[in-house]
Amino acid sequence: SKCKFKVFLVLFLSVFRLMKIIILHGPNLNLLGSISAQSKQRLTLDKLNTALRRHARSLDINIKIYQTHKVFQAINIIQRNRNWADGFLFAPMAWARYEYSILDAIKASDISTIQLLFSNGFDDLDETSSIFSDICHSTIIGPPDQIYIDGIDAITNLS
Repeated sequence: SKCKFKVFLVLFLSVFRLMKIIILHGPNLNLLGSISAQSKQRLTLDKLNTALRRHARSLDINIKIYQTHKVFQAINIIQRNRNWADGFLFAPMAWARYEYSILDAIKASDISTIQLLFSNGFDDLDETSSIFSDICHSTIIGPPDQIYIDGIDAITNLS
């Protein structure tokens, strides 16, 4: 009957639903191509996002990718997606030093969060200098083209 089919469909979708991850690129990452060129690399935000979508698709993961410089937009992204997302990958950049309103939004949203910090000439942050380190499940430090992929893999292992 239709009722049994609907029950089956709801149970099936709840067991086999795709994982959903928000990825937020922090301030100035729209200039990733210029930043990477200084270290003789050719990584742009578009190339990075393409690689992230390809990796997520290979794992049957649904992702939403955002980039903003504006704190209020970052907070809106976190708040609007808190019930949709299973995980949150966040490259805070300069926000890691002082942006307590984003910290509060992440705490209130209760989303499994992994912080991504760049190395190799991209940024001078480490885990001890970030205000987000204590609330994140983990922090991944490395070159941008690798840490986002590692972050997606790490979020999938949390669930």
